[in-house]
Amino acid sequence: MLYRETGQFKTSYKGDMAIFTIRQDRWALIAVLVFVVIGVPLIASQHVIAGYLVPFLIWSLAAIGLNILTGYTGQLSLGHGAFMAVGAYSAYNLASRVPELPIILVFLLAGLIAAVFGILVGSPSLRIKGFYLAVATLAAQFFVEWVFATYPWFVGGAASMVIDTPPMDIFGYRISSHLDNYYLVAGFVVVGALFAKNLVRSEIGRAWMAIRDMDVAAEVIGIRPLYTKLSAFAVSSFYGGVAGALYAFCYVKSVDFTAFDLFVSLKVLFMVIIGGMGSILGCFLGAAFIVILPIVLNEIAHLFAGQVPSALLTNLEHMIFGGLIIFFLIVEPHGLARLWTTMKEKLRLWPFPH
Repeated sequence: MLYRETGQFKTSYKGDMAIFTIRQDRWALIAVLVFVVIGVPLIASQHVIAGYLVPFLIWSLAAIGLNILTGYTGQLSLGHGAFMAVGAYSAYNLASRVPELPIILVFLLAGLIAAVFGILVGSPSLRIKGFYLAVATLAAQFFVEWVFATYPWFVGGAASMVIDTPPMDIFGYRISSHLDNYYLVAGFVVVGALFAKNLVRSEIGRAWMAIRDMDVAAEVIGIRPLYTKLSAFAVSSFYGGVAGALYAFCYVKSVDFTAFDLFVSLKVLFMVIIGGMGSILGCFLGAAFIVILPIVLNEIAHLFAGQVPSALLTNLEHMIFGGLIIFFLIVEPHGLARLWTTMKEKLRLWPFPH
C-alpha cells in the first residue's frame, strides 16, 4: 500500500516533533495547497467560489478560534459571534477612518481589538467555569448586539445600521473580484491554521490542555491559571475577530450586527463539536459539513416540493443539526477528526487492521 511509513526513520528531535511525521502526509498537504491555489480557480465557477468556498474558509477560521478556547482549554463559550462582530466593526472603522492602512493590517488590528475584548469577557473564567462561564459569554453576546444597535457611531453615524464596507487595497492593488477575495481569505486561513497548529504544540498549548484536563493539578505543577485562561480567550477572540472582518469585507460586503447573532455563536460551536474538539483538522471538517449540509437539504427539498410541509422544510436544517450534535456527543465525542484518524490508522495496518 501507498500509506506506509516503512523506511522513514526519525534521527533528530526536530524530526520526531514535526507536524507531519509521515512523508505521505506532507505530500498530501502540498497537493491540497496546490489545488487550493491553482486547481480551484480553474475548475470552480464564480458562484461556487463566492457562495461556498469563501464562507467555508471563513467559518473554518472562526472554528479554529473557538476550538482553541473550548477544545484545547475547556472553557465553554457561547459568545463567539460577539468576537466576530467586534472584529467586523473594528475593521470597518479602521478602514474608513484610516484609509491609508493596508487591508491586511486592518484585519490584524481588528483581531487585536477583538482579543482585548476577549480578555475582558474571559476575566470571569478565573472564578467560574462550565455552565456559568457559558452564561457569562452569552451575556457578552447580547451586550455587543445592544451596543452596535444603540450607538450609530460605530457605522460612522449612518441612519441605517447596515452599511457597505469600504474598498480593499493591498499596496495599491484594488481587491474587487471574487477570486481576489478567495485568495485573501485563503491566505489568512492557511497562515492562521499553521500558526494555531504550532501554538497548541508549544508550551502555552500544553498549558491550555493541562487546564482543560484538570485545572487544580495544573496549578499545583506551576501553571498559572490567570495567564493561561486569558491567553486562550485572547487568541480565540483574535481568530474570531479576523474571521468576522473577513466575513464582512470578503463575503457579505456589509457590516451588520444581526449577521453575528446568537445563532452564529451556536453554529461555530456545532462546527467544533461535529468536526472534533481539540483538533485543527476538525475545524475544517466541521465547517465543510455545516456548509455542505444546507446544500444537500435544499436539493432534497426540491425533490419533495409540494409533498412535505414548507414549515417542516424550513426547520429541517435546525432539527438535523440538533440530532447530529446529540449523535456525535454520544457515539463519537471527538467528531469527524477522530473518524479520519481511525481510518488512517486502519489504512496503515492493512491488511491487519484492529
